[in-house]
Amino acid sequence: MRMEWMGEYRDIVESLIRYCNIYAGVYKKESIVYQDVTYSFSQIQVLEYLLENEERQDNMSAIAARLGISRSNFTKIVNRLEAKGLVEKSSMQGSRKEITVTVNDFGKQLYEEYSHRILKHHFLPMFRELEKIPPEMYPHISGALYHAMGPNKEE
Repeated sequence: MRMEWMGEYRDIVESLIRYCNIYAGVYKKESIVYQDVTYSFSQIQVLEYLLENEERQDNMSAIAARLGISRSNFTKIVNRLEAKGLVEKSSMQGSRKEITVTVNDFGKQLYEEYSHRILKHHFLPMFRELEKIPPEMYPHISGALYHAMGPNKEE
């Protein structure tokens, strides 16, 4: 039976489902290694967010919300990163409950190595395909992917 509801978007939906299924299978698995430190994609996503948003000084709850993961899961990831020597937690001034997380030098080195590898093996092929699309369409593609999982809790 052909799923007619997908219409002209069938190939895009199928590709999105394939990507999500592959990513879900490896998301939490600690299988990437750098200098004897094994880490997962979920952990690298947190490092990436922290590095990209250093100036924000968000607390852990705010970061979890922006990443779309539960606070308890975010705390587990941060605790694992801290145990691996990649991040440091500290209390915000005036509040022991408000904790910030920063990536230390070793975490930055690990991320730098990871980003070179992931760019070469995963993102460059995607970027080559995106080059075939006019840049003014990028916000629409991003918006479609953003809303694919339904409304955001913050909206």
